[in-house]
Amino acid sequence: MNASLLLITFSLLTWGIGEGLFLYFIPLHLQNLGANPVTIGVILGSFGLMMAVVHIPAGYLSDRLGRKPLLLASWILGLIAAIIMALATSLWSFVAGYLLYGLTAFVFAPLFSYVTAARGKLTTGRAMTLTSAMYNLGAVLGPVSGGWIGDRFGLQTNFQAAAVVLFISTVMILFLKAQDRDEHDEDSRRKSLFANPRFISFVGLLFVGTFVMYLPQPLTPNFLQNERGIGLGELGWIGSAGSMGNAVFNLMLGQLNARSGYLIGQVLVGIFALILWKGAGIPLYLMGYFLLGGFRAARNLGYAQIRTLIHPAQMGLAYGFTETFGSAALMLSPILAGFLYDWSPVSIYPVTLALLLVAMTLYFVFSPREETHLEPGNLGEALIKD
Repeated sequence: MNASLLLITFSLLTWGIGEGLFLYFIPLHLQNLGANPVTIGVILGSFGLMMAVVHIPAGYLSDRLGRKPLLLASWILGLIAAIIMALATSLWSFVAGYLLYGLTAFVFAPLFSYVTAARGKLTTGRAMTLTSAMYNLGAVLGPVSGGWIGDRFGLQTNFQAAAVVLFISTVMILFLKAQDRDEHDEDSRRKSLFANPRFISFVGLLFVGTFVMYLPQPLTPNFLQNERGIGLGELGWIGSAGSMGNAVFNLMLGQLNARSGYLIGQVLVGIFALILWKGAGIPLYLMGYFLLGGFRAARNLGYAQIRTLIHPAQMGLAYGFTETFGSAALMLSPILAGFLYDWSPVSIYPVTLALLLVAMTLYFVFSPREETHLEPGNLGEALIKD
């Protein structure tokens, strides 16, 4: 693995530890600050809106200005937002920091572009799932530590500890090497990204898949605490099982062709919804959250397929456009989840299963069938310095 990709993975590992201290507990902290289920859904949806508005500009700028400046800006902005949340003493001051944190999602387009360009002999899918797995290995430690901290000192302390860890990750990213920009040739200049019907239709499929796979997630911590009587410490272990699943399934499904891996990820999310609907007991919840790791792996493998549909010089904009629709799904899905939870908390899970069957059928029928092959050399060689 080259030095740039190695630095990215360790910075993401550290960021995963810091973010894991608080991200899983956001719905519970909002509840503690006085928000009801519908309000929580709207706040989480607004977070998705903040994510949605930044991706296309970030993708465009990463193609024009280079990827490193955008990566640095995102890390620094995330640190500032974490400090605001750590110092917040009311619901709406906390929400201000939380929504600011949502803007850091513009990191995805330059990050995916950077990883794609730095992947060496790895396929795009393997490079993305490998770096994501490192982030999630860090995130395994976060929820367990966060549950312990929250139980003893209150959830506000989680954000204070997280700010310290995110500072360390930010220092690491300062040493990242800049990359040369890809130049447009005449053919790519003449053909607009948005005049590419295969790309546009595939983005639509990813939107549907993300919306449905995310639907059971936002309010499940509240469901487990309020409806099943699970405490913060136990929720921390359950959240860590989810992060471990993210890491494991990113590595496992990353070995498959991206199309098949995406479908398997959807199946795993369906099993999660079934367990939360019909299962009872911490062991089952641990297993369910572990299987939920298929969601993040599926998203990464969806993005990996984008690379085969576009010109390299359009990579940042393409990832930005795709992530905008993904964030729109993350914006709308919690709103529906909030209304479903307010009507009947358990209803989220059978609704997810029904919609997931539709999403999987659409993806199976209409998604591109080209397979991503490993470039010359095997996986072991690809992990060695280029």
